[in-house]
Amino acid sequence: MTITDAIARNRAALAMIKEEPFNAEAPHSALAAAITTTEEHYVRSNFALPDHDGTFEIGGAVANPMTLTLEDLRAMPAVEHAVTLECAGNGRLDMRPLPTGEPWGGYAVSTARWKGARLADVLAQAGPDPNAVELRCQGADHGKYHLSSILGSGDEDLTFVRSLPIGHATDPAAEILIAYEMNGEPLEEDHGAPFRLVVPHWYAVASVKWLKRLDVITEPFSGEFQTGHYIYEWPDRPFEPVTTMRVRARITDPAPAAVIPAGTYTIRGKAWSGDGAITEVGLSFTGDSEWTPALVEPPAGPYQWQEWSYDWEATPGRHSIRARAADAAGNVQPDVPPWNRLGYGNNAIELLYVDVR
Repeated sequence: MTITDAIARNRAALAMIKEEPFNAEAPHSALAAAITTTEEHYVRSNFALPDHDGTFEIGGAVANPMTLTLEDLRAMPAVEHAVTLECAGNGRLDMRPLPTGEPWGGYAVSTARWKGARLADVLAQAGPDPNAVELRCQGADHGKYHLSSILGSGDEDLTFVRSLPIGHATDPAAEILIAYEMNGEPLEEDHGAPFRLVVPHWYAVASVKWLKRLDVITEPFSGEFQTGHYIYEWPDRPFEPVTTMRVRARITDPAPAAVIPAGTYTIRGKAWSGDGAITEVGLSFTGDSEWTPALVEPPAGPYQWQEWSYDWEATPGRHSIRARAADAAGNVQPDVPPWNRLGYGNNAIELLYVDVR
């Protein structure tokens, strides 16, 4: 697909990580709003923008194979949710030693409003086989990729393919969408036009863009992006797949290294988790201080980050600020990033400093 002037304009507000395929973080300011604008929503792509003919197929172990269009999806009951999506490699630059992978800082996370048809409703029309175990999800994007898995080694021409457990994919309560709108407008090319998956609570690798084919399968899928990448390669225990987002709090105001006035200053931030609502955010202002609870706002929706704030009496000098979240499942952020070879799932406590004048 040719990069048009419109695509280039939409990318201008982002902090580019890689030009081709295009990868970019949201600006720091984008984390302040409850909903991220489309122009400021981070972009993660494994391959160049693909051509797409406007259809996707459903096949494999189903009673009724079918081909669907955008018009077919729009004819189905529409669902809209605000969903926080985070790249699994978000925060990779803060791990030591530095893992392999794209050099993501801490801003590969955004929240948008997504509208589409429920994946469960679409699959119900196809009639999955009772013996199915997974749903294989294929995008239209493809290109040369360096294998690093049981599949072999070297550069191969690959298509982006992931899978979901069939029970999750067919569960209406999971609210997985085949989305065709973002923030009230048709999807743009960088965000998966004409349609994509949006899988709430999971790292965004599961939300396959430029959706081209769904296959119900009766054996576990072992493609490169399932078992070669997007797995936690722990140094001291068995590998694990990347699935739900880990609990995390981010400070949105003040900005890192900001200079702020002395007096009462309201520290603000966002917190999220794929394993339940945020129940607590604590702040600490020295390396050994107690955690002081912040005010955590109730969830505005079941799939999006939560607001938190704390009124701080700032005195002149340099101060460190740490933020730590806990969720309803009992997960608490660690002090140190959970190191793994590919640098996924960094949810360590955020630390920044400010100068008070």
